[in-house]
Amino acid sequence: MTRSARLASALCVALTSLVVAANGAPPVAPVRPVTETYFGTTVTDPYRYMEDSNSPEVQQWAKAQGDFTRSVLDAIPGRAPLLARIVELEASVRARVINVQRLPNDVYFYEKRGATDNQFKLYVRHGLNGAEKLLIDPEALTQAKGVPYAINFFSPSNNGKRVAYGMSEGGSEEASIHVLDVATGKELIAPIDRAHYSEARWMPDDSGFFYFRQRELAKDAPETDKYGFQTAYFHRLQDKTNNRGKEDAALITAGESTNIAIAPEDFPIVAAVPGTPYVFALPLNGVQNEISVFVAPHAAVFDPKVKWRALFSRADDVTSFAIHGDDLYLLSHKEALRFKVLKTSVAHPDLAHAEVVVAASRQVVVSISAASDALYVQARDGTLGKLYRVAYRRNAKPVPVPLPREGSLEISSSDIRLPGVVIDIGSWTRDVGYYAFDASNQFVDTGLQAIGPFGAPENLVAKEVLVKSHDGVEVPLSIVHMKNIKLDGSNPTQLYGYGSYGITDDPIYLPRFLAWYELGGIRATCHVRGGGAYGEEWHLAGMLATKPNTWKDFIACAEYLIKEGYTSTARLAIHGGSAGGILVGRAMTERPDLFAVAVPEVGVLNALRGENSANGIPNIPEFGTVRDEQQFKHLLAMDALQHVRDGVQYPATLLIHGINDPRVPPWNSFKMTARLQAASTSGKPVLLRLDYESGHGIGSTKSQRQQEYADLWSFMLWQFGDPKFQL
Repeated sequence: MTRSARLASALCVALTSLVVAANGAPPVAPVRPVTETYFGTTVTDPYRYMEDSNSPEVQQWAKAQGDFTRSVLDAIPGRAPLLARIVELEASVRARVINVQRLPNDVYFYEKRGATDNQFKLYVRHGLNGAEKLLIDPEALTQAKGVPYAINFFSPSNNGKRVAYGMSEGGSEEASIHVLDVATGKELIAPIDRAHYSEARWMPDDSGFFYFRQRELAKDAPETDKYGFQTAYFHRLQDKTNNRGKEDAALITAGESTNIAIAPEDFPIVAAVPGTPYVFALPLNGVQNEISVFVAPHAAVFDPKVKWRALFSRADDVTSFAIHGDDLYLLSHKEALRFKVLKTSVAHPDLAHAEVVVAASRQVVVSISAASDALYVQARDGTLGKLYRVAYRRNAKPVPVPLPREGSLEISSSDIRLPGVVIDIGSWTRDVGYYAFDASNQFVDTGLQAIGPFGAPENLVAKEVLVKSHDGVEVPLSIVHMKNIKLDGSNPTQLYGYGSYGITDDPIYLPRFLAWYELGGIRATCHVRGGGAYGEEWHLAGMLATKPNTWKDFIACAEYLIKEGYTSTARLAIHGGSAGGILVGRAMTERPDLFAVAVPEVGVLNALRGENSANGIPNIPEFGTVRDEQQFKHLLAMDALQHVRDGVQYPATLLIHGINDPRVPPWNSFKMTARLQAASTSGKPVLLRLDYESGHGIGSTKSQRQQEYADLWSFMLWQFGDPKFQL
């Protein structure tokens, strides 16, 4: 762009901002309809041009929308004190810890964000009482380059002497892989870029690690090519070189390798399992939970003619596996929609005659992890986590493991060389804690996550209820609020939902939530179909043809909250992010009369156009493709943009998006903003909140999150008519 062109563009943006300020309204987007016919059905897209994110016109419109939204939100009187309270609550905890990993010799790696830190940093500690050592500080990069950086993943070598990690900027998740010497802090390799969604998986002898990488595309290549034909590599470390290129061996290329069944769109995962002589290959089909796994000996994996042997395929409905010696443990929903655990052999797999280690039951089996002493099985009964131990012997039965407290459960770390596991436990009313097996096979608090003065409020309560949906199916609803609230319909209520990929909304409490509860707020979570509350049966009941159950369940939960006096239409807001945008978008377009506020965050709002984006193709297994007639109909039903109608009184809407979002393109929110602003006759605001230094929320800084929650709750309370939040 020439200097004069840059000046003209800047002047145009400035003039647009002046027009916005003068009119007290955001700019109106031109309507340029594009009409297409799918299998005899005509679909009109009024804002197709917004998909060109590089268009100066689109950029200027979005910038003006974002500036207008910022001016409105900043003017809400109660926002500043609310933000101050959120900051105070979060600063009361000396540190927030995530991603705890335990290695032999009592070595712990973890990410921690101190009370005065803005981003998570990577630490190592030798013994829980030992001094911790800072390894990676993204804030140093932020200060040097002026853009937020975040750690995407980290993977310690088996001996703990090195750690590979991914780093990206601005919430983009475009990770580059680095390797650090733990003792010296020296970087050992030149960064490996184009490693989006990859991790580093070490060889048992720590000679190097496996990773996968995207192709280098031409500048004019369509974005849908991004995740096609990815290649899995092995990087062999050398002590005296920083030259990466000649050391990396290409092992598998999706769609091109002939010695393994892998489609062009598959993600080529390669990993070794300590204690076995094998390397495993997992060609992942986007977001599909079911996997296929192939195996080859360590010594043969670098041979271009290696023969990968299949252990099982996606048709076997296996979603994860664990190895102990030659024993192959499988988590499967084949004829067990709440999952079961099977055992067969790596050398001679036979799923048809596999031993049933954990039978299907009312509980949902969530995950399996191999330790040195036993297989550990994580399960869920409603919202309560359960843990079972299965000894390494034939016909061993699962034995319940006593937990240090009740709550949601996740196995945070397991190691085939160590007994027991590290778990984290959370709840709706108490902050998370990390617990590890001690020498007496009992869980002890690691002390890594401190419970601050606001970490377990005594006057906070949680209630679990079942709500009958449109078809009579009972849907779980979790309701959290202060004690002794009045059921008179006056309580400001935030109803959250997600409902995709079989993911479960496990109980969680963070001190910042207390800022909402102190204002009389209720937080409710509807565990809609499409999620995993009841295992694969719940997932299947809310995807593709059954996807309408997702938003109909949500509507039923909203009606329950109103009927029971928790809230009223005038004080009810709905909120969901990412695939939860389908939920929020379709709930508000199907029942616009039911909600005062809708907040789709980084939301999928134009499902028909999803596969025209880079991340849309990996999501075809969950949502479908327009190339199939039946799946086109399912996508049309999910598409909130296509269900907006002129002249309807829609709720006040705050659309939130990060410009660098690699998962859901921001044009989903652009289009929905423009359409609602043109169509709604309610007179309520439709605002587009943009963050130019974030993406899908992965890697957002503490400050960004605090600002976002202050905006979210201030907007809701403004629209609920709270006197402290009126403009």
